[in-house]
Amino acid sequence: MDFPITRHPEFRYKTEFQSHEPEFDYLKSLEIEEKINKIRWCQSANGALFLLSTNDKTIKFWKVHEKKVKKICDMNVDPAKAAGNGPVVGPSIPTSYKPYTANGGCLDKPLGLSNDFSFPPGGVPSLRLPVLTSNEMSLVPRCRRIYAHAHDYHINSISNNSDGETFISADDLRINLWNLEISNQSFNIVDVKPANMEDLTEVITSAEFHPTHCHMLAYSSSRGSIRLVDMRQSALCDSHSKLFEEQEVPGSRSFFTEIIASISDIKFAKDGRYILSRDYMTLKLWDINMDSGPVSTFQVHEYLRPKLCDMYENDSIFDKFECCLSGDGLRVATGSYSNLFRVFGCSSEASTDATTLEASKNPMRRQVQTPSRPSRSLGTLSRGFRRGADSSGVDTNGNAFDFTTKLLHLAWHPTENSLACAASNSLYMYYA
Repeated sequence: MDFPITRHPEFRYKTEFQSHEPEFDYLKSLEIEEKINKIRWCQSANGALFLLSTNDKTIKFWKVHEKKVKKICDMNVDPAKAAGNGPVVGPSIPTSYKPYTANGGCLDKPLGLSNDFSFPPGGVPSLRLPVLTSNEMSLVPRCRRIYAHAHDYHINSISNNSDGETFISADDLRINLWNLEISNQSFNIVDVKPANMEDLTEVITSAEFHPTHCHMLAYSSSRGSIRLVDMRQSALCDSHSKLFEEQEVPGSRSFFTEIIASISDIKFAKDGRYILSRDYMTLKLWDINMDSGPVSTFQVHEYLRPKLCDMYENDSIFDKFECCLSGDGLRVATGSYSNLFRVFGCSSEASTDATTLEASKNPMRRQVQTPSRPSRSLGTLSRGFRRGADSSGVDTNGNAFDFTTKLLHLAWHPTENSLACAASNSLYMYYA
């Protein structure tokens, strides 16, 4: 069933902060960019915002909390008695009062020239102290921990564990297990580095913890395989418990076969029953109880198959697109070129449901629908979309796809039917 939506969600700007700075590894003469590779929210019992962010080498644990901003709302300055161009600095005391000495005598000296000063009997009625109020709230980020110097290669994934205490980080050859409270020690649980690097046949491309079972994780490889790991079996999880890999069709092998088979991203469904994977050409949905093959395959870039040579020449064939599932598990989505992304229905009754949408600055515009096959719209998910892209490499208006603009990152809200996607330096929200 669809999500019960009573009103459209509203998104407002909250805060921003600098997570990473450019660094330089002097031992390896390597420049480390500040570019963030992954961000993951962390569980919090008290409602505070905790998140993990990582660039190529360093992971940081942030707490973003609200802090009251204190301001002075009442000064001890009488504006009517301000002297010159500035306010009176000292307390405002009526001229009828004169300084009194400790023994009751009166001094005719100006205020401040006598060290034997005391207030008149009954006090000074016009003396007011500053009053601090804290009406406004400000978000303050604080870096709690830095997890560094644990990866020789670029970090491509971080994933939180359901136990709320640990997380994993993965690079091309290794996966490390961390405790959130310990930043100077990690445990290597997967190591695919061969004794001789010339024997290297595949690298790790993505890794993610199971959403409910804290002892299980999955990681994908550049050869198009997904391995399910059970950490209860051994401390070093080089041997997998299950292998998900689609068999190659005889006679279909070409120079690009291994390149387009590389999995760029994997995601567990909310219930942990299914795994969604994205390679260059397709989305695949896997049942963790059935390792003979994917239960569904969704064609994303089939129109590019005749153009693979050109895509290889301009390095577009190595683009890494992310994928995501809706909270109810009925739909999947992934990005494409020309700032387009595709949404597929993955239930049995909606297996042919496919919609192509465009991340646009003008979300109200609509394109003429010319579907290449029967398709159904996704409820009221109709703001700013372009449907019916055919397999010829042109959009519905006959314009060629722009391979320089690509929509690589997108995420589905875990409970609401809303989708966030990043195109260039803009973030677009879609809802149904």
